[in-house]
Amino acid sequence: MIYSASSIWAEYKTGNPYYYLLRQALFFGVGLFGYIIAAKIPYTFWLKHANKIFFACLLLLILVLIPGIGIVRGGARSWIGIGDFSIQPAEFMKLGLIIFTAKFLSKNYGILKKNRYFYFYMLFVGIIFGLILLQPDFGSGLIMVASIVFLLFIGEFQLKNILIGLLAAGTGLTLMILAAPYRLERIISFMDPWKDPLGSGFQIIQSLYAISPASLFGYGLFKSKQKYFYLPEPGNDFIFAIIVEELGIFGGIILIGLFGVLIFIGYKLARSTKDTFAGYLVFGFTSLLMIQVFINIAVVIGLIPVTGVTLPFVSYGGSSLVISMFMMGIIYNVLKTSKKDLSFYAPWEPRLPWKRKKKKHYEKS
Repeated sequence: MIYSASSIWAEYKTGNPYYYLLRQALFFGVGLFGYIIAAKIPYTFWLKHANKIFFACLLLLILVLIPGIGIVRGGARSWIGIGDFSIQPAEFMKLGLIIFTAKFLSKNYGILKKNRYFYFYMLFVGIIFGLILLQPDFGSGLIMVASIVFLLFIGEFQLKNILIGLLAAGTGLTLMILAAPYRLERIISFMDPWKDPLGSGFQIIQSLYAISPASLFGYGLFKSKQKYFYLPEPGNDFIFAIIVEELGIFGGIILIGLFGVLIFIGYKLARSTKDTFAGYLVFGFTSLLMIQVFINIAVVIGLIPVTGVTLPFVSYGGSSLVISMFMMGIIYNVLKTSKKDLSFYAPWEPRLPWKRKKKKHYEKS
């Protein structure tokens, strides 16, 4: 699908229709290597080195903001690298912060019930979000924060703190939208994209033109019309529109179903593991995948305003693909080894809301 969606643009820009396909194949090779390595490393390794991983990701996040180190593309200083080969520190921070938070919650369970610790941790996450916003990369920051909030929901907390945090986040988002004219334009174009069809509403209109006439089975593979310089970035954030245009509603449902299988396996594993850290880790990674898939598809079909979020495993992009596959490798290691780690049976079962079951009378006796 990356070849089908990007070949026209690739030939126009580089003279080689296989340009993005070959690069993505290289990224896939790196990602596959990362998956194999992550699948073989015991997940307890990430518990031991969580702090180091987080601070390494934080350093990259700071370095990308320094002129001369960070690479500017499309108006955003979000990459570090040499030439065309670069990495996106925000993608690494998603991984690093989830590992760090999983360790924090597993080692300090119940600490967030105390107001000062809860507000301190939310301020800590807010600072990281601010660093990502300076690039600016609102989409990656939003996904990261939402994943952390999902993690906090399965621990013990005071409901009023979550409500206060959501209210503060909503106020902050409103101020950020009002402070940046381009974000306000996206909100306006979301409400009525045909108000500015050649400007802020152009991308979502072309996406809807790709999806709406696709019917059940679409135009057929390689037969998209919108990829011919109508839909911007057809191989990146809006690749789902090309998939539906060529493979129809049926193809879109199959893709969503495959994501559903991954998410179901992830949450089921998080529920069944006996290790507190492993449970939080898998839950955080699965939530990250689910949120990113939801936001990308919701943008493409016009449910929420446009924000730059890739579709995991599908969109063109090296950092996203490599990090996603590495994350799946860690989940596979938990799946493979957690049932054997019965010695790690910390009070994980009774703590999670879904694990609280009434004891039978003979268990009490």
